[in-house]
Amino acid sequence: MAKKPIRPLRSEIDYDVALKEIERYFEKAPARGTPEADRFDLLAIIIEDYESKHWPIEPPDPVDAIRYRMETGGFTQADLGRLLGSRQRASDILTRKRRLTMQMAWRLHRDWGIPAEALIRPNLTARPRARGRAAAG
Repeated sequence: MAKKPIRPLRSEIDYDVALKEIERYFEKAPARGTPEADRFDLLAIIIEDYESKHWPIEPPDPVDAIRYRMETGGFTQADLGRLLGSRQRASDILTRKRRLTMQMAWRLHRDWGIPAEALIRPNLTARPRARGRAAAG
């Protein structure tokens, strides 16, 4: 039985059909290097593409990302303080009294493996700064 060619997913129906087809590979994975393995890989790619376009997942808030890494890595606030330069700085970051600098973000990314995009997000709730000097009134 000839299989339908794999095409981009353009609708929820296309997506559901692709999910149904890829599910059969979860029970019995195809052997590497076979046409079935290639089909599985292509289905996974188009499904991931469709999901990322229709249901994007925003990176976590930087403080939430740090707290999650501390929890999963067994790190303490003292460990964070050693990484960032002081316990007070770590406390200020975790209580959102201080923002991360690029150097802090780099250390957290390099040493603790926190994705950079989670650490360098713009603060979307901050008020915009006034540009230039205030007009004399």
